[in-house]
Amino acid sequence: MKTGIIIVNYNDFTSTEKLINNIKDYRVIDKIVVVDNHSSDDSPQKLKKLKLPKLKVIINEENKGYSYAINTGAKYLIDEYKECNIIISNADVIIEKEEDIETLIKLLHRKNVGIVAPTILERGTKNRGWKNPTPKQEIVLNLAYIHRFFRKKYLYYDDDYYQGDFSIVDVLSGCFFLIQSKTLQAVNYLDDHVFLYYEENILAKKLQVKKKINLISNKVTIIHNHSVTIDKSLKRIKKYKAQKKSQYYFEVEYNNASLLERMLLKLTAWLSQIILSIGYFIQDLLRK
Repeated sequence: MKTGIIIVNYNDFTSTEKLINNIKDYRVIDKIVVVDNHSSDDSPQKLKKLKLPKLKVIINEENKGYSYAINTGAKYLIDEYKECNIIISNADVIIEKEEDIETLIKLLHRKNVGIVAPTILERGTKNRGWKNPTPKQEIVLNLAYIHRFFRKKYLYYDDDYYQGDFSIVDVLSGCFFLIQSKTLQAVNYLDDHVFLYYEENILAKKLQVKKKINLISNKVTIIHNHSVTIDKSLKRIKKYKAQKKSQYYFEVEYNNASLLERMLLKLTAWLSQIILSIGYFIQDLLRK
């Protein structure tokens, strides 16, 4: 079966080119699809100048979000190959060896598997997936500063949970994962109603309905450098508001939040935004 990788680029040609050069000779990858999400810098012009036999560059005329960009690339691959393995990747990741991709593809073809991801090394910590919280848990997690005492209990698995070659988890990071084209079609692609954030939680819920399981590899590690993908593009409060908008959509559309839970989600998000705004303002004053 053919394998294609989709790289979403936004104002980060340097990272995208580095990743392309990293994987261009991988025999396991048949097509590299770069979707430029309407970058405001000169990324589109630079991408168009890249000439590689297995490279396809798609320039979106509008930035409709991460999920929309992935769907654009996925539909191209499906038109090209009908059925294939699809790798979704941020531009700012480092894949150390081709064998790691081969290992992940083997996991992907196990029975009832929805998506597969490697252990993601981010800023010195391991991202090995997380639990899909209930609406009540999300309300608590909305509380600024207080949420720190509940994150581990509500979101994360204990370290000793990760035994053997792989572990089953609720949600996997959207920065790098694999999915079969037929599985993506079965869940009607990613939900592009969210511009950013919670696309992983939504996909996990859609796969759960289809009785699929998600696997994290405990043997394969990929480095995520966190370049401009999000951190340099959104200011802190704008980022927070985008998160909470996607959170509310997820809870209403996919997590069966009651009317009271919806009200409390909005209230706690609003109160925390005020508290965080004051906190960030004080931090900025102290830095001067």
